Amino acid sequence: MNVRRRAIYPGTFDPITNGHVDIIRRACTMFDEIIVAVAESEAKKPMFSLKQRIEMIEAVTKNFPKIKVVGFHSLLVDLSDTLEANIIIRGLRAVSDFEYELQMGYANSSLKKELETVYLMPSLEQAFVSSSVVRSILHFDGKITHLVPPEVLSYIKIIP
Repeated sequence: MNVRRRAIYPGTFDPITNGHVDIIRRACTMFDEIIVAVAESEAKKPMFSLKQRIEMIEAVTKNFPKIKVVGFHSLLVDLSDTLEANIIIRGLRAVSDFEYELQMGYANSSLKKELETVYLMPSLEQAFVSSSVVRSILHFDGKITHLVPPEVLSYIKIIP
């Protein structure tokens, strides 16, 4: 029996960063299919619309054959049922990430016992990169070209 290893990499990706791409690239070596699940996340008041965030990720991952990008506005466990995927990928940059991610992993597992969470650390060069760091730098018109993929820069230029 040939079982495909399908994993979900959820997040707001507001915007997608080189750190996210690092996690995606390495996850592709471990799984047959990675579904990048973009959370609508209205509570976080994202800088970019859901449509823009999906488009950015599709542009950045266009040469990654194992990637599918979807938007969602539901519980992650419900999405995992819909997508028939029982593996969640999460990135960990620091100890503070670990506490939050561990809680979320346990909460998801309490809702669906078959759901496993795999934690990946970004490479050392990307360990400090986050979407919130990028947004903070953007707020002051700072340079972010080393933090985001080139495909993202065109979206940043069109922010109203």
